[in-house]
Amino acid sequence: MKSIVEERAVELGEYIVNQRATVRATAKRFGVSKSTVHKDVSERLKKISPTLYKQVNDVLQLNKAERHIRGGQATKIKYLAHHQK
Repeated sequence: MKSIVEERAVELGEYIVNQRATVRATAKRFGVSKSTVHKDVSERLKKISPTLYKQVNDVLQLNKAERHIRGGQATKIKYLAHHQK
């Protein structure tokens, strides 16, 4: 029988893969901390489901590679909105 923590790790991992979600978005959706999400999908999931862990890791690596672009877009939108006032 799986524990609640193991079930949560699998559920978080499946959400990240299916939605291509970030750790922050996943934490917000499930009402847990970013640290909890990260620990569940990077440590616990590796032992529970190596296949799902690999898929989650691929999504997280992609998010990490793209985050500077998202940050730049957010800053651009912020300043455009500020200058339009």
